[in-house]
Amino acid sequence: MKISDAMQGVHPVGQTEYGACYPAAQAVLTNNAVHTDFPGYTGTGAVGPFMEDGARADLYIVVEKEGMYDITVWIASPHGNKTNSLIINDEIMGELYTPSNPSFIPLTLQQNYLYEGVNKLSFIKSWGYIFVDSVCVRPSAPADPHAFSVPPILVNPNASSSAKRLMHFLSDQYGKKIITGQHVNGDIHSPELKAIHTLTGHYPAVAEFDFIDYSPTRVEFGLSSRLTDDAIIWAKEQKGIVGFCWHWNAPTDLLNVPGHEWWSGFYTHATTFDIAAVMDGKEPEKYALLLRDIDTIAEQLKRLQDEDIPVLWRPLHEASGGWFWWGAKGPEPYIRLYHLLYERLTNYHGLNNLIWVWNGQAKDWYPGDAYVDVIGEDVYAPEHCYAAQNGRFHQAQGYTSAKKIIALTENGIVPDIDWMFRDQAPWCWYSTWCGGFVVQDGTDHDYSEKCTEAHILQKMYQSEKSITLEDLPDLSQYPLP
Repeated sequence: MKISDAMQGVHPVGQTEYGACYPAAQAVLTNNAVHTDFPGYTGTGAVGPFMEDGARADLYIVVEKEGMYDITVWIASPHGNKTNSLIINDEIMGELYTPSNPSFIPLTLQQNYLYEGVNKLSFIKSWGYIFVDSVCVRPSAPADPHAFSVPPILVNPNASSSAKRLMHFLSDQYGKKIITGQHVNGDIHSPELKAIHTLTGHYPAVAEFDFIDYSPTRVEFGLSSRLTDDAIIWAKEQKGIVGFCWHWNAPTDLLNVPGHEWWSGFYTHATTFDIAAVMDGKEPEKYALLLRDIDTIAEQLKRLQDEDIPVLWRPLHEASGGWFWWGAKGPEPYIRLYHLLYERLTNYHGLNNLIWVWNGQAKDWYPGDAYVDVIGEDVYAPEHCYAAQNGRFHQAQGYTSAKKIIALTENGIVPDIDWMFRDQAPWCWYSTWCGGFVVQDGTDHDYSEKCTEAHILQKMYQSEKSITLEDLPDLSQYPLP
């Protein structure tokens, strides 16, 4: 929505290396105030603290012509890492992640589409507890024409032919088309798959499954799983792409008390398992249980390898958030665990059918180019927010100087496919989470528009720029150079 010409009197107050700058104190405030509590503020103060419900700040900026712009926000987060929402011209563009910092630091969001003339930037409370000093705007650098030309070389030099063929397919499509995907809830007869097909006439190209119920500390309580069997059916009969994550129940030390039950043992709050102590060699018996669990999952991956099925393998995800035990002690033990997992599965078990999708979500947690084939980001945008999430896309590109494919490995809302290409964030594939993100509660296949409206999903699945299950070639014969 273009802002009214009535706002044409808005002008920046200065120029910096980040472009034309606007003090946040000029914003229209709701449930916020101007503060002078932090050193380094400009103008009359900073806006915050975005604590009350409905807190927001609407700042009007001017650009000479429509196009892509970098937006730099000078922002402080004195109470830890926070995430809030950024809205541009009443379109929710995604998350504004602010690392813990008591003073103002610049956060640059690249490649944002702005109209000629006046545009409205709105900062909206989500987690809150931030202070915004000023906003600077400059034209984005010309897009790198080779940004999406990623060599299809897997980190495992002994990768199977089928894994190489899938990687070549991903590389060939990257930047040209979006591969549709869905995390399935339960089995191959997933209600999500039914709902998508009923609405769009198509199935997703990627089905992601979860090894969660193969975890030994869940099996001990009577759980079991047939998802490996379902993945084989998906690959062999449906000819789809298989992905697996692993909500790894801690190998031991489950609290199993009300509010911290055994079945939530992958969460930090539900276990006292100390990955730092284990990786430091202080608890060898627990290290042995760690290997036991890895070996258990290796058995399932070996079944897939025996069927010559390549796997988009996404272990140890969302580590930097700290809510899973593998990320609870910081990046150093996590990276060592990731390396152990890679070495154990690749070199000890000889699993060569894996495409390693790293999903740690912060640069300091990156395990190194030798362990990562694809970088994944998980983004849960507000309901009906169809932004391309280009800020997170470019953040992921910055984790390494090497060229890696970037995928939207979990999402709650399906982005608008046109915006993905407009905003230069063509995620290689996306994988919508299951349950209420897709289907209505209490039904086995009725589509829910609570998160993504039907017309957006139909647009995605019917676009010439998307790849559905029906569009996939025979990947077992996909050409290699």
